[in-house]
Amino acid sequence: MTQMPILAPEAFQRRLLDWFDVHGRHDLPWQQERTPYRVWVSEIMLQQTQVATVIPYFERFMARFPNVQALAASDQDAVLHLWTGLGYYARGRNLHEAARRVVAEHGGELPVHSLEALAALPGIGRSTAGAIIAQSTGRRAVILDGNVKRSLARLHAVEGWPGRTAVARELWALAEHYTPRERLVDYTQAMMDFGATLCRRGRPECQRCPFADVCIAHARGEERRFPESKPRKALPTRTTRMLLLRDAEGRVLLEQRPPSGLWGGLWSLPQFEDAAALRAWLDVHAPGAELDACWTPFTHVFSHFRLEVTPQPATIDRLGSVGEARRWYDPDAPDRIGLAAPVKALLSRLATFTLENPPSP
Repeated sequence: MTQMPILAPEAFQRRLLDWFDVHGRHDLPWQQERTPYRVWVSEIMLQQTQVATVIPYFERFMARFPNVQALAASDQDAVLHLWTGLGYYARGRNLHEAARRVVAEHGGELPVHSLEALAALPGIGRSTAGAIIAQSTGRRAVILDGNVKRSLARLHAVEGWPGRTAVARELWALAEHYTPRERLVDYTQAMMDFGATLCRRGRPECQRCPFADVCIAHARGEERRFPESKPRKALPTRTTRMLLLRDAEGRVLLEQRPPSGLWGGLWSLPQFEDAAALRAWLDVHAPGAELDACWTPFTHVFSHFRLEVTPQPATIDRLGSVGEARRWYDPDAPDRIGLAAPVKALLSRLATFTLENPPSP
């Protein structure tokens, strides 16, 4: 059943913007020069990542890639190197590919004139496209990111998981109803700030909320029930052996992951299903390698599974050609390449080599 709006658009906008003028965020780095490019990069980084985490990554990224042409002309390793630690690496790959398409197909200018053209670029969906247009041009465009979904779902007690088509359609209708035609830059930022700082997921501050008197979830005392979570499934556990093969110079063998999938495009340690598979690979590619005792296993959690990693150190005096998509990496003079976060943690512990078991990352 479609929920009726709790307020007329003008009343909703007035309450929200009055709150934003006093309590909103007005000095974020990407707000200082609101070009489509800077807004786009910030919006991609902010997907599933908090503002405080994003700020230093954004500033380093802008220093290295100040415009879409610089980003398009770079190689993927340079992009993923600056993305290392930010997580959800497909965002970085998509950003790079989208930049190349912007240069090749749109004359080096983000197509902010068209929601459809913008949303057709890799990594940019309907809500992100709306945010880029509203924030960089001031034109009316509707957003529905996670913060907005949560706020609207609570205000109207919208039943169901927002990932379901019918629920998403209902939330989009509410977002459309409330979006103004003026002060779009402030309004979109206000909606995001409201959800991120006040109508938070775990502890909403209802006593300070400008909508506390009309919020249906609050009236019911059910703020934490909305929005409904995705039906949970038990996370399966996978296991892997990561080979830390060092040569006589202390360098570590890395290989590049396939373009898509787990850690796509990043450099990682060679991985194997079990010890037998690892030894079989060494017999073929690194005969004469000597295995040391395994390091303490650790678990890295992804959104859809848990990966139990057992680091297996090994040494070899000399190795011939390492083949395609492999390279030697010196922990004491790190290359500027994209590394999976747990791999980076392991390599950092080799900067000063020790035979002792290091603590798990």
